[in-house]
Amino acid sequence: MHRNDSRDATPDVEPTDTAARPGRAPFPDMVWIPGGTYWMGSDHHYPEEAPAHQVTVSGFWMDRFTVTNEQFARFVEATGYVTVAQRPLNPADYPGAPPESLVPGSLVFQKAPGPVDLGNVANWWRYLPEACWKHPEGRRSSVKHRRDHPVVHIAYEDAEAYATWAGKALPSEAEWEKAARGGLERNEFCWGNDFTPNGEHLANTWQGYFPWQNLREDGHEGTCPVGAFPANGHGLHEMAGNVWEWTTDWYQERHQGNKGKACCIPVNPRGPSTAQGSQDPSTPAVAIPRRVLKGGSHLCAPNYCRRYRPAARSPQAVDSGASHIGFRCIVRP
Repeated sequence: MHRNDSRDATPDVEPTDTAARPGRAPFPDMVWIPGGTYWMGSDHHYPEEAPAHQVTVSGFWMDRFTVTNEQFARFVEATGYVTVAQRPLNPADYPGAPPESLVPGSLVFQKAPGPVDLGNVANWWRYLPEACWKHPEGRRSSVKHRRDHPVVHIAYEDAEAYATWAGKALPSEAEWEKAARGGLERNEFCWGNDFTPNGEHLANTWQGYFPWQNLREDGHEGTCPVGAFPANGHGLHEMAGNVWEWTTDWYQERHQGNKGKACCIPVNPRGPSTAQGSQDPSTPAVAIPRRVLKGGSHLCAPNYCRRYRPAARSPQAVDSGASHIGFRCIVRP
């Protein structure tokens, strides 16, 4: 079996809760997430997080860190894989687009020079030719000095390909959220209800006025190395902030819930069974199916996107990534 993780020299870390843990971790730097019933979602934030409801999830192993540039480079070297952002675009998929714009690339965040209309994402997102996992800010950028940062510009297909090669899988939304909560029931953040306990930042997020003023009070602008912030109660790092993470669930505008009945608590829910209806309601004209992203990113700010919480969720087109989207893997027993 391949030893695909770039952190092979790191000894296994014992999970916080070893209940029903089936032996040793299948790969280095994975921790056991014990199964059980928990409250998923929230009734107190964005509408797509509601209703808060109970779900039951079986135990599984999860990567302590998001997949890094170094790990992804080893995958590419072993397989010759070409990511979605690096492939030529099919004009038939983009009717009306000028030919000169149909070049491989991806969306890159660019800080605005001052206050802008927060209703227009074009004020801070740019499609840059040749932007991809190797060139996060376009053709002149490199990951040479960011080997331990999370890989970005990852489309769903790319994350799934890596997970398959590594002998792992991508988590469902319910699995991801249970892991992110770290054993804390109905808390707002991965570590409790105080965003900065004792004045300490516990996630890589945006401080100041997005998208033009980043005070960097957490010590970072852009992505940070994995493991830069303390682990949650399950031993997982950066389950809030840094980069959004893919899950397997097709997006729906609200959770279906369990109708308030203990007899109807879903077990290992996987979201809608098909992509139909998974479009982003904010862009109804774009028919590309969406899957659920979780965790927020370094671009999440109090004045724009308070999604650095376990319950938070976002729809992402399956055919594209961006400079703040990565992933981590799981193994189910």
